[in-house]
Amino acid sequence: MRLGFFTMPLHPRTREPAVTLQEDREALILADRLGFYDAFVGEHLTDPEENVTSSFIFLASVLAETKTIKLGTGTSNLSHSHPVLIAAHAAMFDHLAEGRFILGVSPGALTTDAEALGILDEDRNKMFAEAIDVILAIWERGPPYDIDLPDNRYKVSTARTMTLDLGVGIMAKPYQKPRPEIVGTVVAPFSPGVVLMGKRDFHPLSANFLLSKHLKSHWQNYCKGKAEAGAEANVADWRVARAICVLDDDKAAARYGRYDEKSPYRFYYEQMRAKMERGKRLYVFKSYKEQPDEEITHDYVMDHCVIHGSVNKVVDQILALREEVGDFGELVYGGMDWVDPALAKRSMQLLAEEVMPRVNAAIGKKSAA
Repeated sequence: MRLGFFTMPLHPRTREPAVTLQEDREALILADRLGFYDAFVGEHLTDPEENVTSSFIFLASVLAETKTIKLGTGTSNLSHSHPVLIAAHAAMFDHLAEGRFILGVSPGALTTDAEALGILDEDRNKMFAEAIDVILAIWERGPPYDIDLPDNRYKVSTARTMTLDLGVGIMAKPYQKPRPEIVGTVVAPFSPGVVLMGKRDFHPLSANFLLSKHLKSHWQNYCKGKAEAGAEANVADWRVARAICVLDDDKAAARYGRYDEKSPYRFYYEQMRAKMERGKRLYVFKSYKEQPDEEITHDYVMDHCVIHGSVNKVVDQILALREEVGDFGELVYGGMDWVDPALAKRSMQLLAEEVMPRVNAAIGKKSAA
């Protein structure tokens, strides 16, 4: 099982963006030094608590200070930009990173972003589907491209103005052939979008604000899509994100990861619960569809979404998670605000150096048996 990192990020508005952006950079650089396989960074335009407005720009800021970690947009919101821009920026970043790049994509869920861009009344899921088709077509074709797909608003051509002997009218192809890995974050239980991911060979990342009991539905739908495409699903392609706090003893982990009023995990899930309620998406936290909204309290969410404890306790919880949902290829650590930088770094260190080796040793023994 690989180890990954995902940060939205999410910080209190009282903190200076210049400080929190550097903190998030430090977290990714630390993840690289600890041997994390990849790191995803989200983006929003109109939420100061989630203050990365361009995941491409942010990831570029850590590129020279990281060595092996793959850097992923987490996600690039495709309804926000013309697909020519995304295709060009992703191809350039892939070359800068010499293949250490993953294209994470989504429609863009924040309604205030959509309103600010004048697309609030648009079908952003349709815009997303249209955009990804055009991005792939740009990478698959040569000039003049002449992309005019049925029922797709984006028409792309350089035929009228290209001068090929000067190189004018040619769009860049990615460094990775035929393209970078494409990952989609999945939030909803039983999401039908995961079937489409399987059919297109995009890979699912199950979000850390979904109850674990629903995670298996993502894998089942992914397998369904793969089968419809005549292919077999590979568990290595499934990422599962969780909020994890692992410290040197259970009491310290319970305090920082769960019960202290200043716990960054409490802040994170307080904000996520409120934002999901605002967006009429509390269902992501529900144990069953008809569960009353009033039962989805802050403590309920914390009880169901945060793994915390000493090394041995966290190892047991991760192995129990795997027993519950089945095998998956990557455990993705949810990045939090660094209320206490020493504890935040220690949690990442213990997870990478102590927890994951023991988890993988246990998985290996079970496979051998």
